[in-house]
Amino acid sequence: MEDSCVLRLLVVTSLLSGSTHQASLKMRPDTSQLFDGQSVSLRCEEDGSSDGWTVTRNTTTRTRTQCGPDWGEPAGSSCNISYIDPLDSGVYWCESTEGAASTSINITVSGGAVILQSPVLPVMEGDDVTLTCTTETSNLSAGFYKDGSLIRTEPTGHMTIRHVSRSDEGLYKCHTREHGESPPSWITVTGKPTSAAPPTTAAPPTTAAPPPDSTPLQLVFRLVLHLVVFCPYCISTVIMVSLYRHRSTGNDLPVSMEMAPPTQAEQGLADEYDDVMAAVTTEHHL
Repeated sequence: MEDSCVLRLLVVTSLLSGSTHQASLKMRPDTSQLFDGQSVSLRCEEDGSSDGWTVTRNTTTRTRTQCGPDWGEPAGSSCNISYIDPLDSGVYWCESTEGAASTSINITVSGGAVILQSPVLPVMEGDDVTLTCTTETSNLSAGFYKDGSLIRTEPTGHMTIRHVSRSDEGLYKCHTREHGESPPSWITVTGKPTSAAPPTTAAPPTTAAPPPDSTPLQLVFRLVLHLVVFCPYCISTVIMVSLYRHRSTGNDLPVSMEMAPPTQAEQGLADEYDDVMAAVTTEHHL
């Protein structure tokens, strides 16, 4: 419980130390827990360069001290610790001469027989993470815990978390029957960087959807409407054609007429006309 409180205090201190991301701190060996007496190399890197940065740390005894005469051996933007001890446990980061700071890492130095080897840097979502419970000489069968609850027991001392997510963040430790348990280590999971959205392309023009099929009721209604509209026209056309045909055939029919007999005056005129024509004919012959 005391180790957990100290670790949480160091995490809070690291958040207050700075938030810029101009450089990153690399560590060898790449593990958040170390045995007492191990050697450690820390290096500040900025886009392949390391000029102008210094390794700085906060511990339970002193805050904001740079690699130098009090601890470590500076070498440019690197810092080497040849013999690390539990008092070196703390939060480490890179700091520039202008006061800019990198992200921080947590280092725990154990005076016990067991440590949990876990990533010192935050883990990306979707990646696999392997935790190893080990002593200075070998790996042991161990139970792995997260936030005080047993996850599972691995006889080889290795546990791999597949495709980690934010829910896998927490305080991890391991426990062995022979040598006890390791100090706890906090594992941070970060989201994958979002890539720029691809340029949007114009959507293809949409065509009008075909009209829905007519229902039988609609068909009947249309038929009645057509009859109402076109029937008067058809009837008038038929009547006009019939009248025209009747008129044409009526002129060709024979007409019987009863002739009235000629009157006496008309008969006398006809006789005189005949006499005159006879006299003219006789005179012409003579």
